Amino acid sequence: MGRFLAWTAVGVVAVVAVGWLAIALLKALLGVAVYLIVGAAVVGGGVYLYRKGKRAISRDQRMRNRIEAATVTYRQRNR
Repeated sequence: MGRFLAWTAVGVVAVVAVGWLAIALLKALLGVAVYLIVGAAVVGGGVYLYRKGKRAISRDQRMRNRIEAATVTYRQRNR
């Protein structure tokens, strides 16, 4: 009878330990998944805003803005 109780206790402890390990591993995996999803959403939003901003300004206007900014920078350097 003593061996039966000992082996039963060992089995219960083993099941609890494996369950605890499985829950810890599942939490870690879900945490990583959440960070990946949030990161993908941030990068996707950045790409969306970049494209939207780029389309809002025509190619010619963007070129004029770049030339004007370069001219201002050049003037500031050569004071």
